[in-house]
Amino acid sequence: MDSLPIKDARPARITREEALAMHAEGRPGKLEIRLTKPLTTARDLSLAYSPGVAEPCLEIHRDPATAYDYTTKGNSVAVISNGTAVLGLGNLGALASKPVMEGKAALFKRFADVDSVDLCISTEDADEFVNCVRYLGPSFGGINLEDIKAPECFVIEQRLRELMDIPVFHDDQHGTAIVAAAGMINACHLTGRDLKTTRIVINGAGAAAIACAELIKAMGIRPDNVILCDTKGVVYRGRTAGMNQWKSAHAASTECRTLSEALEGADIFFGLSVKGAVTPDMLKLMADRPILFAMANPDPEITPDEAKAARPDCIIATGRSDYPNQVNNVLGFPFIFRGALDVRASTINDAMKIAAAEALATLAREDVPEEVSGAGAGRSLRFGPEYIIPNAFDPRLISRVSPAVAKAAMESGVARRPIADLAKYARGLSARLDAGVGALEKITEVVRESPQRVVFAEGEEETVIRAAIAFRNAGYGNPVLVGREDRIHAIAAALGIPLPEGMEIANARLSAKNRVYADWLYARQQRHGMLLRDCQRLVNQDRNVFAACMVANGDADALVTGLTRSYASALENVTTAIDPRPDSVMFGVTMMLARRSGTVLVADTAIHERPDATTLAEIAVQTAGLARRLGLAPRVAFLSFSTFGDPKGSIPGPIRDAVRLLDGREVDFEYDGEMAADVALDPALRSIYPFCRLTGPANVLVMPGLHAAHILTKAVPRLTSATTIGPVLMGLTRPVQIVPMGAGVNQILDMACYAAYAAVVHQAAE
Repeated sequence: MDSLPIKDARPARITREEALAMHAEGRPGKLEIRLTKPLTTARDLSLAYSPGVAEPCLEIHRDPATAYDYTTKGNSVAVISNGTAVLGLGNLGALASKPVMEGKAALFKRFADVDSVDLCISTEDADEFVNCVRYLGPSFGGINLEDIKAPECFVIEQRLRELMDIPVFHDDQHGTAIVAAAGMINACHLTGRDLKTTRIVINGAGAAAIACAELIKAMGIRPDNVILCDTKGVVYRGRTAGMNQWKSAHAASTECRTLSEALEGADIFFGLSVKGAVTPDMLKLMADRPILFAMANPDPEITPDEAKAARPDCIIATGRSDYPNQVNNVLGFPFIFRGALDVRASTINDAMKIAAAEALATLAREDVPEEVSGAGAGRSLRFGPEYIIPNAFDPRLISRVSPAVAKAAMESGVARRPIADLAKYARGLSARLDAGVGALEKITEVVRESPQRVVFAEGEEETVIRAAIAFRNAGYGNPVLVGREDRIHAIAAALGIPLPEGMEIANARLSAKNRVYADWLYARQQRHGMLLRDCQRLVNQDRNVFAACMVANGDADALVTGLTRSYASALENVTTAIDPRPDSVMFGVTMMLARRSGTVLVADTAIHERPDATTLAEIAVQTAGLARRLGLAPRVAFLSFSTFGDPKGSIPGPIRDAVRLLDGREVDFEYDGEMAADVALDPALRSIYPFCRLTGPANVLVMPGLHAAHILTKAVPRLTSATTIGPVLMGLTRPVQIVPMGAGVNQILDMACYAAYAAVVHQAAE
């Protein structure tokens, strides 16, 4: 029942030639092995292999548990198949299953940062298969069985679970069951059903169907309310034809003998069978608001269009990506194994499966991130009849499902390394896939401990409303939306996310503080060309000015704006009420975050077109301070087209002068320049200049001008997988952040969080 996710939720229009070319081009296949330690010198080789490797070998011999500390075992899963049930293609054999197993390993890495090796075993004998796999325990932290036909898959999984002390999980069975169960929870929620009294019919008696029956019974559905059907009809007590021990375990006491009879009055249908197994007339026999999971691949038992025509009141899910509510195994197995590996679970039990299903169901009921909504191909991804299962590209999956699985493993006694702080663990999981999360974790922890009141100046914008709600839900503090109450409530209602109770809205035109702010602003600006009526107009009509007055007068802690106006325009509005700090310069820092190269801060990316030496030196000092707050040891490189005078030119002059100014200040961080960007980042190139002061790759890049800074920070994210945050505005007397025009929800949320963090720092300094 496994199906691969397709980001564009429309049908995949690919040809045989395209599919073959994708797998053949470049290095054949979809996987390669990369080193995690340097192997460039003789000393590196001695440490990694002989003689250095002897030490971890001896340590593991003394204490086998240390294998998780010194090897990849704790992050490794073997994806194993004999190819007897490859997707919907049948028995293709072990070798022909390898592309699928490689794909499975790729999904493990993509979605949960789990390293996988595909092993294709050329035997159809269950005893031989078990004997082959049982001895692999020392190499792997878990075993993912895949594409093995029933009933052998039941025997193989059960015996391996008994013989091995690591998780063994047949995803074709349990992955489908877990994701379908999550959808079932939500469908029952929408239709007001109680699981204990719900009647369900399962059509199909293979691996996935049996697993579904077992899981939903473990979740509370009464066994006598579950009817299993196969090609011969209802599996009932006393039946002898076509039976085996796994079907017999789910035989029902019923007078029904056909699928049609079983469906009469049923609440839920699970289809794990074949195309066309269910007719419109059968659906008409079901209870009000029937729930259908037509999961046959590639074509469901009945299409959503046919089902809706026969029963407009139905909720339907399928295994296909071109219909709503896709039951996709990728929602389960990467995150289930991630949680199991991280607590070193000895098995994956029912408690862990149920926890995964409940976590998936809960996530689907929450507001959907903007980047996920963009994958909906025009469909509204909002909890309801057409969205009961999360989207496979929801970045929150790893931080929701894996901790739930880990917690269940601990509570059920199968975790050998419990996790003390699950909230911190969840944040760390997000950072594995999103470098920006890791860089901001120190900041978010500070903000959660000291929540702040942050003004969102453009409060009538849909994106801003979503970001403000996310800010509140994340525990960062209390957001204040500036705008008209009726307009904001109408937009939120249209989005399907009513404002949380107590969410504050400040209407600039009707605020009781208008007169106070206008008088205060007039006192500031009366000798700078403004009349009282000018100040009154700005406070009443300009939300940025009103919001800035709130912050300047202590009615809020920080401000975020910029979505609908240019950076320069927004900054001009804000500085009408908030001054630059007299002991610093005002500039912008962009955080560039990449999983492999780490965090690099680039400055100035917002204000100074051609900064002079004094400005460059001050930018370096302030950005180095920001680097320290992010947990980095600052290494500052002043960039240019030249490296230490080669080639010569007039542009590097202020850069050299800035370095000399820092020499006179005796700062406590590494710095040097001028140098080209590749020299700043590459130790091999930097070795050409033995006098260079940097002891490692630069993590602060001070740019020679705004043009170069913009080129770098705008181009790199589109050419690489790097993430950027910013520009973070530095140098104002009050915490203000300006997002780029057209910023997304996450960008606004990140900048609001940093504004709140700056408020905490500001309060501590006062």
